[in-house]
Formats: sequence, structure tokens, C-alpha cells
Amino acid sequence: MKQTVVRLSAFFYLILTSNMSLHAQNIQYPTTQKGDVVDEYFGTKVADPYRWLEASDAPETRAWIDAQNQLTQNYLTAIPYREKIEERLSKLWNYEKVSAPYKRGEFYYFYKNDGLQNQAVLYRSQRIGGKAEVFLNPNKLSDNGTVSLGSTAFTKDGSLFAYSTSTGGSD
Repeated sequence: MKQTVVRLSAFFYLILTSNMSLHAQNIQYPTTQKGDVVDEYFGTKVADPYRWLEASDAPETRAWIDAQNQLTQNYLTAIPYREKIEERLSKLWNYEKVSAPYKRGEFYYFYKNDGLQNQAVLYRSQRIGGKAEVFLNPNKLSDNGTVSLGSTAFTKDGSLFAYSTSTGGSD
């Protein structure tokens, strides 16, 4: 198994790097402006020329992100064997995954993903191997399934549950 993973990793690395060298000379990256922001920490001045990019909803930042995304998409769509890579990775990754169960209060909890879901669903059952019911499905927290569970916690007796979410990869 490990040897197969190493071979696949090496295979994909060679394919991607060979494609990069073919197209590297044609890439024109969007210009990234540099600001003149300087912070001082304990007497040391630290330049932060890209601070303007932290304002993710600012029109200048959105334009820069859109230009970067367009560049990336143009590069990726030019890879002639991209569909074959996607097909192979889908076959490797799209399988059911189930976590180890853990007990809180009267119930056993576990996560399960059918292989095609964006987020694993939290289930509960009164006994191991018993009929499970959905406790929390993070795929329903957004229309596109990009909201994931962050931290989760039960009270000692399992009567209360708290969780945090992450939207689109940010906490």
C-alpha cells in the first residue's frame, strides 16, 4: 500500500512538474502592488508591503484575486491529461470513511462520509452496531457544502453539545 502511494505521488509529481516546465515561460503573473506599511514591534521596524491584501472584500483585492484565479484556471485547463488525473484520484478517494466511535452520555457518536460528501456527517447510536441516526450534518449548513465542523465538545453527561464552524476554509 505504502509503495503504491509513493509510486502514485512520484507519478503525479513528474506529470505536474513536466507540465510546469513546458508552460513556465508563458506565464504572466498579475502585478502585485506593494504598500508602504511599516509596523514597529519592540523597537524593530517590520515592513508589511502586502497588508492591502488583508482587506479581502476591497475592490483592489478582489481584482487581484480574480486575476490570480484566471491565471490559475488558464494553466490548469491547458493540462491535457487533467481529466485522467481527476478520474484516477476520484477512484482512489471516493470510498466510505467511518471514524472510531466514542461515547458521550447515553450515545455512541461517530463520523461517516460516503466518499462523495464534502463534509463527514456526525451520527449517534445507543449501542455499537445499532441503528444510527444523523446527529449533525454539516453539509446542510450551507448550500454548497463548504461549511465544516471545527471544534466539537459535549458536556460530561452528554446532554449538551457545542461546535464551531469553518466557512470556505476559514475559522
